[in-house]
Amino acid sequence: MNAHEQPNFLYALRKRGGIALFCLLAALITSLCATGWADSLFTVEADGAAIILNPEREISFPDLSSKILYTSNGSRGYDITLREGAAVVIRRKSSVLNVRSCGETVSALLSRLSIEPAAQEMIGVKLTEEGAELNISSSLTYYDYVTENVSFSTQRIANPNLTEGEERIIQQGSDGLRSAVYEVVWSHGAERCRHFVEELDTTAVEHIIEYGTAKPAPKPAPPASSGVSSAFGETGGGIASVSENADGSGTLYLKDGTALNYSAARSMTATAYTTGYDGVGTITASGTAVHVGSVAVDKRVIPLGTRLYITASGGSIVYGPAVAEDTGVKGSTVDLYYSTYDECIQFGRRPCTVYILE
Repeated sequence: MNAHEQPNFLYALRKRGGIALFCLLAALITSLCATGWADSLFTVEADGAAIILNPEREISFPDLSSKILYTSNGSRGYDITLREGAAVVIRRKSSVLNVRSCGETVSALLSRLSIEPAAQEMIGVKLTEEGAELNISSSLTYYDYVTENVSFSTQRIANPNLTEGEERIIQQGSDGLRSAVYEVVWSHGAERCRHFVEELDTTAVEHIIEYGTAKPAPKPAPPASSGVSSAFGETGGGIASVSENADGSGTLYLKDGTALNYSAARSMTATAYTTGYDGVGTITASGTAVHVGSVAVDKRVIPLGTRLYITASGGSIVYGPAVAEDTGVKGSTVDLYYSTYDECIQFGRRPCTVYILE
């Protein structure tokens, strides 16, 4: 029975006095309409007359594709048709709704359920074996699996058979590709932040260096000197010996004969930076030009202008005299300026001892 035959059929029933049968049939057609099997919606007035509501009406649904983000793969901006009978879980704030798809799009499903996302909300879609999970929220998080170029890392290994200061490359590093996972946060329709989670696989080859830890033949301690090296970044040959007082202060005797008095020695973490990377310019927070010997600090931990002497990894790298001139780090960390990016990569991140000079 098509939409144009239905009114005549119902009217004929009424004229023949079959009111009870007419009401039953009208209710049946209304029920069928709700399942999507009928083209028209029927109601019955008090006197039993049949009325067809919008017999030519075509059902249309709003297009919500611009609000859809597929959290399984990070794609967005397109709708998808769910299979007939697929289980769908809809979450919005604290409410959870479990429904079955009628073989419709995500937009049509939400429209059928009278669920309309607000202006700042998005629809996170996760496809499952059973069907789909829809999360309606103003902020959505998903994990992005990517393949990307990666630089090789450097590992430094202590070798007691080499003298301090000696180094030997035992494996040459090379760049490659890696598979990695990032946590991505979308908010109000745009990607807000992306955090590295883990590396799954890589073709990059690690650069491995052995460094010596064997102590050279002891030399007599040099006489005390009142001179203080003022050339930032010069090691002075490294530390020959340390004279420590009971209150934590003391004197550093460098191998070139220089003596440096310090008020305290702190165990901290050291990293390295240079200009042209991560937005680093050529002027420090103190207004000076960056140079080897410029150190970025948390000024709540080490005040700007403090003179320092820094050694890393038990003396494996001697940065030497420096000044706290820049900011940009937090807590017990110092960021050491180097002239080139390769030097920064070689240094990496390592524990260090920071002597606060008087």
